[in-house]
Amino acid sequence: MDIDQALILAGGAGTRLRSLVNDIPKPMAPIDGRPFLEYLIAQVAAAGVPEVVLLVGYRAEAIERHFGDGEGFGVRVRYSREREAPGTGGALKLAEALLVGDRWLVLNGDSLFDISLAKLVARHLARPAPATLALARVADPTRYGSVTLAADGRVTAFAEKSDATAPNHINGGLYIIERSVVHRIPADRPVSFEREVLPQLVGHGLRGEPFDGYFVDIGVPADYERAQHDAAVFSRLISPSR
Repeated sequence: MDIDQALILAGGAGTRLRSLVNDIPKPMAPIDGRPFLEYLIAQVAAAGVPEVVLLVGYRAEAIERHFGDGEGFGVRVRYSREREAPGTGGALKLAEALLVGDRWLVLNGDSLFDISLAKLVARHLARPAPATLALARVADPTRYGSVTLAADGRVTAFAEKSDATAPNHINGGLYIIERSVVHRIPADRPVSFEREVLPQLVGHGLRGEPFDGYFVDIGVPADYERAQHDAAVFSRLISPSR
């Protein structure tokens, strides 16, 4: 696969989950006895991506202590440490000095989209774009906001959460981005990747690729508890040799 690094946004505090997971970083919330983040790293490793850069912030030391340099997790692990809350886009910009190559796989550290990462990369390379979003299908997009596509796969609009209606494609928290996207992120202020950077790419080649696959965002207690009941999905991501 023509991707040398995966970047995982893992700086969240998980305030809404505090009553369930105490004072631990949201990506470290346990599912079937393992940190949620461990499943994302297993997904990346299984796709053959050799290095993960974890973009860490809240209680970063807990994440670094668990994953170390990646030995035993099938990848090399490096860290980009946030000094303050830069937003998801700002976190990507802060990591720029650690990035190698021209494109990267980006994952939200609080959502799992169980799809073929190799297929996502292949589709991106077949139809070049500054960024390609993996789109999940959900019955009710109002919690997330929906993504509207043209017939050729170009993203034409993002709907706000309260306005989201059919079609039911949502941002699945998985992206392929080119270096040009990171270049355009301002370095002097907090920036949201989802609410600022991606909308600015509409009309400039941004693409979406729908996939069918298990999707969960553990940012709210109800879905975190749903993930607990879906442990079989998560266990498939962990190599039997681990």
